[in-house]
Amino acid sequence: MKKPKKKDSKATYVAVGVGILIVSVVIFYYYSADQAINRGEYFGNSLKSIQDDLKQTQTEFYSKKKMLEEESITKEEFLKYTDTHIQNIQDVLKRYNDLVPPQSFAPSLKLFVLSTQKQLESDQLLIEWIRTNDTSSKVRSDLLLQESFENEIAALDSFNKAKNRSN
Repeated sequence: MKKPKKKDSKATYVAVGVGILIVSVVIFYYYSADQAINRGEYFGNSLKSIQDDLKQTQTEFYSKKKMLEEESITKEEFLKYTDTHIQNIQDVLKRYNDLVPPQSFAPSLKLFVLSTQKQLESDQLLIEWIRTNDTSSKVRSDLLLQESFENEIAALDSFNKAKNRSN
């Protein structure tokens, strides 16, 4: 009769061990899922902050350009301001490098970076056009601005699709 008890106790230990393993796996799964959600939220909030700063910088730039057109500021004052503007855009671009996107958001981040790079090039050419009155710079600036806009729309679409997949 002692032998059946040993088998019963062995089976009990195995059952308890399997139960502990299952509970551990479930806890790990939910912990990992929560961590992924937290990383995703942190990435999204950081990206939003960068995009908000970029929007603010662009709003200021086009406000100064409008002031130039209305002759509220001189061409020299505008051109002096543009050095700061270009530096601000470059600073925004550097901030993208600090982001660590969840894998599903990596394509959208690349598109946001590409959009900002094209925005920077567009602004540089617009400044060149104002400085030199070379219409080819203005035409190229407008084309790059359109490409920047298209990249941003694609980035937003990619971001929203990744966000919906993760929910």
